[in-house]
Amino acid sequence: MTGAGEHRALREAMIATSRRMNSAGLNQGTSGNLSARVAGGFLLTPTGMDYDALVPEDLVFMRFDGSHEGRRRPSSEWQLHRDLLAARPDMGAVLHTHSMFSTTLACLRKSIPAFHYMISAAGGTDVRCAEYATFGSAELARNTLVALEGRKACLLANHGLVALGVDLPAAFKLAVEVETLAAMYWRALQVGTPVVLDGAEMTRVIDRFKTYGQQPALPEDSRE
Repeated sequence: MTGAGEHRALREAMIATSRRMNSAGLNQGTSGNLSARVAGGFLLTPTGMDYDALVPEDLVFMRFDGSHEGRRRPSSEWQLHRDLLAARPDMGAVLHTHSMFSTTLACLRKSIPAFHYMISAAGGTDVRCAEYATFGSAELARNTLVALEGRKACLLANHGLVALGVDLPAAFKLAVEVETLAAMYWRALQVGTPVVLDGAEMTRVIDRFKTYGQQPALPEDSRE
């Protein structure tokens, strides 16, 4: 059994992240959900609860066999979170949003091409749009896995956005980045046809992203 006292700090971090999703405009109301890997399974936000009302005991512990513990029912998208975390052992958190611009493009069933080099932050040369399936279904989880092959984020047709990260901060940061790119792309489409960077350039960009944002350690005697 996994009590609410276990993983207390992570539970509190998940609640803080879920509230940031709303304050950052990634979500409205009770839409969206997030999960984080723990020993033996993962923690998941409950279904239909206002993020501002959440307390650590409300988060649901789930096993990969689909069973769960806690006083709340898990998010309706538990299969999506379970299958993504099971298939991607390199990732520790899954964040799903109904953010405005990503969802707008998803409703048009448009992927986001390499109109801007920061697309590579999601792991490839585009942010794919997964094929449509009913929310909360095993089919949606399967479609999302296909769209996320070689990627860390994708759109869900007529639904929203999914972002993966090694931890909660990384997943949140990527969701914000993709939503920003979606907003840029949507605006560019209002003016004309955005120019898409070619494969050779994106190969160079992706290679540079392997060390992007990393600060090399300074020698001890040069630190102040």
